[in-house]
Amino acid sequence: MITSTAWKDKRYAVLGLARSGRATVEALLASGAKVMAWDSREEARAEFAGRVELADPVEADLTGFAGVVVSPGVPLNTHPIKPHADSFGVPVIGDIELFAQARAELPPHKVVGITGTNGKSTTTALVHHILKTAGVPTTMGGNIGLPILEQEPLPEGGVYVLELSSYQIDLTYSLDCDVAVLLNITPDHLDRYDSFEAYKASKLRLFALQSEGRAAVYNFDSGEGRDVERIRGGDADTHWFTSDRVGLLDSQADWPSLQGPHNALNAAAAIMVCNALGCDGDLIGKALRTYPGLPHRMERIAEISGVAYVNDSKGTNTAASAPALAAFDNIHWILGGLAKEPGLGECEAELGHVKAAYTIGKAGPDFAALLEGRVPVEQCETLDRAVSNAAARAVAGDTVLLSPACASFDQYRDFEERGDHFRELVEGLK
Repeated sequence: MITSTAWKDKRYAVLGLARSGRATVEALLASGAKVMAWDSREEARAEFAGRVELADPVEADLTGFAGVVVSPGVPLNTHPIKPHADSFGVPVIGDIELFAQARAELPPHKVVGITGTNGKSTTTALVHHILKTAGVPTTMGGNIGLPILEQEPLPEGGVYVLELSSYQIDLTYSLDCDVAVLLNITPDHLDRYDSFEAYKASKLRLFALQSEGRAAVYNFDSGEGRDVERIRGGDADTHWFTSDRVGLLDSQADWPSLQGPHNALNAAAAIMVCNALGCDGDLIGKALRTYPGLPHRMERIAEISGVAYVNDSKGTNTAASAPALAAFDNIHWILGGLAKEPGLGECEAELGHVKAAYTIGKAGPDFAALLEGRVPVEQCETLDRAVSNAAARAVAGDTVLLSPACASFDQYRDFEERGDHFRELVEGLK
């Protein structure tokens, strides 16, 4: 657990007692802070009965509080906690800000902060994997892995790799990343911001928070790269990456879990981060080859008789599945479930990669009708039948890809359960 004497004897309110909220309460209590905590779920509150003051900070007198700690899921633009805390002059913060405050007492270390609309989790996990391969003490946190305050402090020379959403950046005021990374910015989460420009400004704050001489990594091809240069001026140690696949990216064919144009960019960003941290180039190359991928995100789970089986159950809409289709050739595509939108969307442009399709779930008949006459298609209804049929037709060099382009709720609890079922079915083929 990460603690800090900076919180001792101060008062904090914690709103929301899911995993990061619980970790925050424990870290504050262990540091000698006085804590008020609240969650709408009675069972979540019961865990802290007798240990904290159980009261809703929205209705409390916050005079003298050092901060109100909220989860990134709390919409600051509509939730009453923000104006209520403002009326007492109390900052609304997140656990990332508490981590930033605790850094002064941690063994000497570095922090990498990675943001962007798409690719954050893969790039964060990849940087973490490269550092582990290089023998650097490291951990992941933020929007991935365990809550950062729940983790044990790294020894001297360690690197904390943080995936940061715009919401998490909104809730920190002193996070000074040794390496700040911007992957991309596309319209998203606009229900939480007044405009796309406001959303973009939230992402770019990560660089404004950096001290002079810190490293900045950004996409040279994007307009946001120029924004980073403007914010950092001439004082940054800048490292840019590009979609032009040269140098190390010529080796992408040797990186089984990093296929497709989008992963070329994720890998390029991770390479630049690790260059900024002084990692050895040969170790970076080794790590790219051995990176296992994230569960359910273009996860290569087996190769049987020369046929690759890839679990992309996280592809829950057509825009999410299109990159997976672009990443392989000779695809036996398993798709369907609970559709989020009509049509094939961005997958339409990638049908040239599809050798055959196998539809499942509620949207299966609609997808079959859209694909009929364009690629061979079988209406399988269930995942077990789709896997069996695809395995029977696939030959060496083909890829059986589960990338449903749909939500899972018609047949599964969530996309994880769907992906786990796919893995079990593939294991049964061996």
